[in-house]
Amino acid sequence: MWLLLAFLSAALLGFYDVFKKQSLKDNAVLPVLFLNTIFSSLIFLPFILLSVYTPDVLGGTMFEVPVAGWDVHKYIVIKSFIVLSSWIFGYFGMKHLPLTIVGPINATRPVMVLVGAMLIFGERLNLYQWIGVLMAIISFFMLSRSGKKEGIDFKHDKWIFFIVLAAVMGAVSGLYDKYLMKHLNPMLVQSWYNVYQVFIMCPILALLWWPKRKTTTPFRWDWTIILISVFLCAADFVYFYALSYEDSMISIVSMVRRGSVVVSFLFGALFFREKNLKSKAIDLILVLIGMFFLYLGTK
Repeated sequence: MWLLLAFLSAALLGFYDVFKKQSLKDNAVLPVLFLNTIFSSLIFLPFILLSVYTPDVLGGTMFEVPVAGWDVHKYIVIKSFIVLSSWIFGYFGMKHLPLTIVGPINATRPVMVLVGAMLIFGERLNLYQWIGVLMAIISFFMLSRSGKKEGIDFKHDKWIFFIVLAAVMGAVSGLYDKYLMKHLNPMLVQSWYNVYQVFIMCPILALLWWPKRKTTTPFRWDWTIILISVFLCAADFVYFYALSYEDSMISIVSMVRRGSVVVSFLFGALFFREKNLKSKAIDLILVLIGMFFLYLGTK
């Protein structure tokens, strides 16, 4: 069941990437990210309030948000800082790079999670799973070749560096999620880490964007900003519950979630009119083959 939830989360993440790309087009990054945290918080705020003031309504359901003290919330605050760091780097990188480049780079994130899962949680892969991981690694090196055709040098382009940093922080977040799901309720973590992100973003917006807002890319409203939050919250909700299963493996869940590249690639090709699709399609096929072997490895 947890594997199916991981595949569902991957599909939702793909649409999240598409709407994120659209909302960042010729737009200021930090206000878009700030609004994303606000809308995500508003989605979960009713569940928090209902759980506190009318516990009988959600009591015993998967939507209940348990009441917890600072001894628990301090771990959720750490989660908020990790995720927000990944998002800031990722949003800036996505704004300046083709979606068909960003997606496959993010698809390599699970390789870092794999190493961490083996060292920290003692997870071990079988032959099929190792084949899937190797396919993901090979696709990354092939992608760097595709990027050079568009004038993107993987060694010297700072936006590539931003996306890689986002992937590293995302990997750290994934490993931390596995730890949290062993000890905390999924709704408690997801609801409150979104709320804490709003408070973290306020000084960032005030100090980094507001003073320079007239000399940098102006902010414009786009309805896809709301869709970013909707699809991200749905993807994370399914993801956290996948990890809450006792036999779930973060190395596999993380790898499957990167299958979101399929959705983002198709939209990049059909709607954003991105270039060099034939060579990138080969990278995508390798990712898909890797996903298939991961699926076989968990049967």
